Amino acid sequence: MTTTPLPGRPPVVDLDTWRAAREELLVREKTHTREGDAIAAARRRLPMVEFDGAVEVVGADGPVPFLELFQGRDELVVHQHMWYDGAPPQGQCEGCTTTAWHLRDAVYLNARGVSFAFLTTGPWPEVAAFVDFMGYTQPWYSVRDTPPPVGGAMGYLSSFLRDGDRTFLTYSTTGRGTERANSAIGLLDMTPYGRGEAWEDKPEGWPEGDEPCWYWRTDADGTATWGPTSRPVPQWSRPGAAPVETLGRTGDWH
Repeated sequence: MTTTPLPGRPPVVDLDTWRAAREELLVREKTHTREGDAIAAARRRLPMVEFDGAVEVVGADGPVPFLELFQGRDELVVHQHMWYDGAPPQGQCEGCTTTAWHLRDAVYLNARGVSFAFLTTGPWPEVAAFVDFMGYTQPWYSVRDTPPPVGGAMGYLSSFLRDGDRTFLTYSTTGRGTERANSAIGLLDMTPYGRGEAWEDKPEGWPEGDEPCWYWRTDADGTATWGPTSRPVPQWSRPGAAPVETLGRTGDWH
């Protein structure tokens, strides 16, 4: 039996009524899953582009050929992290920082024979300082002045294949295509209030949404803000972070 809905909340029903509604939605979810499987199958059938795997990138051990990023495995996924030259850590891309925070461990990729690395166009000394500041342990490389598909535009997830010493680009995605790496977004999509973003389709009376990704930057108190005391949210919980630490905005980096 349905009762009067609470303002800004789903209607309250008995368990059997909820189960019926859930089963109805499940039909749509399964259709969505199967379509996702079909898209993944098409993705596996994309042609690929061969490029010179000897092209050098710069990491903690200096210049190395791109081929080394495979770590002897046949497949490689990279996150191509956007970079603002000369910006302090809190001035780097909040979206890429949030994605990178979700990709701190590649053990399950490695178990499937897939290596993982971060690429960015920042000069290596700046990148190394940022990696140390964030406490990242995944391999990072500067691809400054490196031609595509290794260098070039950032903000992508890309997949590569190796055949001996030959290397190939097989897939790349940007924008909302990179959401698959951010598990928090998927979980927020399961909640009643979703991401809390203005573009979302919400029932009447739901809390008003804000700009996309409004919660990706906060101050030391956890209050969402894009002001001079803000930084990408993961930076407040990085190893050794002080609870009230702020560095202040430096330069015109946003």
